[in-house]
Amino acid sequence: PNDSVAVVILNVDFVPKDTVALYGRLKTENIGLEKIIANVISNPHIRFVVLCGNDIRGHQSGRSLLCLHKNGINENHRIIDAPGAIPFIENLSEEAVNRFREQVTMVDLIGETNPSILNQRIDKLVSNDVDSFGEPFIAIQLKKASHEEITDKRALHSKIILNYMGKVKRRE
Repeated sequence: PNDSVAVVILNVDFVPKDTVALYGRLKTENIGLEKIIANVISNPHIRFVVLCGNDIRGHQSGRSLLCLHKNGINENHRIIDAPGAIPFIENLSEEAVNRFREQVTMVDLIGETNPSILNQRIDKLVSNDVDSFGEPFIAIQLKKASHEEITDKRALHSKIILNYMGKVKRRE
């Protein structure tokens, strides 16, 4: 939890050493980026994001992440100058995006697939002594589950319950 490096893995077979705070694969230039942003800003100790491997064809999620960090989002939540097919950040606030942009330094290793070189670059970042960025930023709040029930016994569907996501389930 106190480590300063996160690793975003594009199209490469690579697992970083356990000296990084977190790592994961990135496939899409929208929801995938939202997950990265939310996870990174929830840990203010993360100050570097390493982006490695070959970019995802069509989505260009790696280049979209670089554009998001450099340029931010416009009033429609589109990542400015992103080359991806659908580069929109719809589930996070502009404040969360700006926090990500301020908190981390991007390390662009797009195209690098050699595990030895990747580990060397990550080790160098891990050895940096950097300060925490302050308090954690919680970008996504989970709401307590609730549901609505149709209680009129005359209704044909009186045994149906709608959960908080609008999904239908039958009452026993």
